[in-house]
Amino acid sequence: MKIVQLSDVHFGTQFRDDIFNQVIDEVNELSPDAVIITGDLTNEGLKEEYEGCKELISKINVKKVIAVSGNHDYRNTGYLHFKKYFPFQTINELDDDVVVVTLGTARPDRDEGEVGYRQTLWLERTMKKFENKVTILAMHHHLIGIPDTGSDRLTIIDAGDVLRATLDAKVNLVLCGHKHRPWMWDFSNLLIANAGTTSSKRVRGFFENSYNIITVENKKIQVDLKVVGGKRTPLQDITNNYARFEDE
Repeated sequence: MKIVQLSDVHFGTQFRDDIFNQVIDEVNELSPDAVIITGDLTNEGLKEEYEGCKELISKINVKKVIAVSGNHDYRNTGYLHFKKYFPFQTINELDDDVVVVTLGTARPDRDEGEVGYRQTLWLERTMKKFENKVTILAMHHHLIGIPDTGSDRLTIIDAGDVLRATLDAKVNLVLCGHKHRPWMWDFSNLLIANAGTTSSKRVRGFFENSYNIITVENKKIQVDLKVVGGKRTPLQDITNNYARFEDE
């Protein structure tokens, strides 16, 4: 099973058209089983941005696109457009071994994220139904703070409750975006993979536009960082070799 995680596309004023066209070619060459987009598909949540983004996403040759909304998608009441252009299912069984569940963390006119009591309870009950499978949880906002990104005021404000539920439900992998900074937290039975920005001009530090490639084989998960037009590296290496990556 091969899954591509795109994030923080930011179609609009921050968008790099040349980069995303290269992403399309690279992803099509990979021929993944699914593409997960973890939020901020648009920059201002405007109808014309959704239309343009939808047109580009449709050029990716994949059967299953799973998209979740980000705080930028919620701007200007953009969440109404999101439902039209990127309809999605909250539970996605990709095959007999892998299930992807999505959480909505964006709220109107707010940059910080929130899951809420009811959605957290739903998550816990839902994931426990799939304990015999590899379970992947996709959301926009980061669940745990990420180095070199400053204040954590924009994380999920009820992160403690969500993390407890995630661990209790034995989720295997959490996919996040939002901070434009690739990073991975490894808690032995739980991996949290944060994606960089796929095609925004607003990259952080020494990092470039990138996306993640998730491989699931024999119920084992491998997450790689793929620089657009560049090398593919295990995402764990960024954590293990933090100082070296900062100097590149």
